[in-house]
Amino acid sequence: MKILTVVGARPQFIKAAAVSRELRKAHAEVLVHTGQHYDFLMSEVFFRELDVPAPDYNLEVGSASHAIQSAQMMIRIEEVVTKEKPDRMLVYGDTNSTLAGALVGSKLQIPVAHVEAGLRSFNKSMPEEINRILTDHVCDLLFTPTDTASRNLAREGITEGVYQVGDVMYDALLHNIVIAEKRSSILDRLKLQPRDYVLATIHRAANTDGRVRLEAIMNAIARVGIAAILLLHPRTRDRLKEFGLEGMMHSSGNVRIMDPVGYFDMLVLEKNARVILTDSGGVQKEAYMFKVVCITVREETEWVETVEAGWNILAGNSLDLIPELIQKTRTEPQSHPDFYGDGTAAKRIAQTLELRRDGISK
Repeated sequence: MKILTVVGARPQFIKAAAVSRELRKAHAEVLVHTGQHYDFLMSEVFFRELDVPAPDYNLEVGSASHAIQSAQMMIRIEEVVTKEKPDRMLVYGDTNSTLAGALVGSKLQIPVAHVEAGLRSFNKSMPEEINRILTDHVCDLLFTPTDTASRNLAREGITEGVYQVGDVMYDALLHNIVIAEKRSSILDRLKLQPRDYVLATIHRAANTDGRVRLEAIMNAIARVGIAAILLLHPRTRDRLKEFGLEGMMHSSGNVRIMDPVGYFDMLVLEKNARVILTDSGGVQKEAYMFKVVCITVREETEWVETVEAGWNILAGNSLDLIPELIQKTRTEPQSHPDFYGDGTAAKRIAQTLELRRDGISK
């Protein structure tokens, strides 16, 4: 079976690496990188670290408005699909790359599988939420990571072709943290002690595209009270410059501002942080997997189970309370339910694709 996989952003590279290891044991995979993340630290370095073969196609779409970016992706993905004639397509997550791949496959009558299906934040002002909903409704196989995700699909009338397999990010984390702890020296380089610093990442448009909110978030990070590592996403860096807030990009006091790091360094930083401050869905989830309390700079999250378990705190609009919330994280929740499977999600995905190819529904 020939499977065409579409990826375009950093979290998707991680998920695809786990699944590709299983798929390539028995199938041919064509890997298509849309170029949605084109910065070296956000893209190429990940393929190298994760030991994923170089993409068969790099569409080099780059940054643009949602309409232009999505349209260019669809045009170029369609050209690849027409040439390669895959038996099935595979898309991941909730980016423009995800939706573009799903739409092309469905219109060309190629069965499409969605990994990480069923997530909902119930906030349609987020582009990711629109991508998730539309992707789930055009795909014929939906691989959900959690009970919550499966229930979300059922509420929308999607019950056929749904397989709860666990979370491939957990597969990737278990596989790669062992390698990361051997290879990464980032704690020594930054002179950090385990559980004695805050790790921060901010990149979503809702937090970066308004001057007042972005400045408030940066000020809150400056007041956390302990050492803080802020990994500055290209979007955030650009907005700080645009708003005349360049002075906030200079490390000062307890805050060290850095470019995004490679995956292995990121895993080590996450595992050893006392608390993580983020607006990233993937980082929220990895924090939970590492049993690190997370403060999410959003009003909602698609990973609701982490909030219900007490390991994830939604800061919402209470940005001035972030330093106080961080101080309260010295006491961790007592329980840590196993929401994300047993680390065999990728194997289950590969097995299900094989069964469906042979006409077996379960």
